[in-house]
Amino acid sequence: MIKNKLSEIMGRKRLNMAEVARMSGLTHVTVFRIYHEKTTTVELNTIDKLCSALDCKIQDIFEHVPD
Repeated sequence: MIKNKLSEIMGRKRLNMAEVARMSGLTHVTVFRIYHEKTTTVELNTIDKLCSALDCKIQDIFEHVPD
């Protein structure tokens, strides 16, 4: 299983979805769907934009947890 930790990162950095969308160049809907785990796929360029905007690594946002 893949654990999504976007909300944790945003909370630590005190950022809301609109700020992350603006910083990353992603749409508010995209950030919303990832934040609320409403999507099963995320494009690599979307992950790249989030990592750049949040100054973090992929493993900071997503974590593999064995079933």
